[in-house]
Amino acid sequence: MFRSKAEKKAREAGYDPARLPEGQYLTEKWPVLHAGSVATYPQNLAGWDFKVHGEVDTPVTLDWKQLNELPRVEVTQDIHCVTRWSRFDTTFSGIPWSAVRELVGQRPTARFAIAHAEAGFTTNVPVEFLDREGAMLATHADGEPLTAEHGFPLRLIVPGKYFWKSAKWLRGIELRADDQPGFWERLGYHNEADPFQEQRFQF
Repeated sequence: MFRSKAEKKAREAGYDPARLPEGQYLTEKWPVLHAGSVATYPQNLAGWDFKVHGEVDTPVTLDWKQLNELPRVEVTQDIHCVTRWSRFDTTFSGIPWSAVRELVGQRPTARFAIAHAEAGFTTNVPVEFLDREGAMLATHADGEPLTAEHGFPLRLIVPGKYFWKSAKWLRGIELRADDQPGFWERLGYHNEADPFQEQRFQF
């Protein structure tokens, strides 16, 4: 019953219901979900930085200006939250991983990427997911700078995963040879997090 209603809503909105993973419903809104408080920063982002370290030849620490001097991309894509909502055709713009990879000299031993965000939050993905179309360090959504609730000033975008893998308030990427489950993964969320496989929880 849930699936048929969800497919009907998608079809009525003019979308192919095949874009909607099992167990998801379509929304035009962008619900705000996170653990803890919303991170706040000075208006000019003084003191903010972004670090890339681990299995790289040249670890870097970039301030906001340096980060935004890197090449940019813009991609429109669907996002899927583990809490069962999906939002189609969300446009993100930001810095592709390829620009960062070239800057730091990603080593062949780098197999996993650990996103480090404010308040000690982490999440993990196989490093090849950072090279997928649409993956980026996002600064804008739907043509506007990210709002504080959605991760201003920087959010990781990882297509092909439930949206908790797209960490808000991103402050760094650590490349590792071994995997390291993050905050929600340690609490029982599925390590792979594929929406089309309904990989929500480990139990």
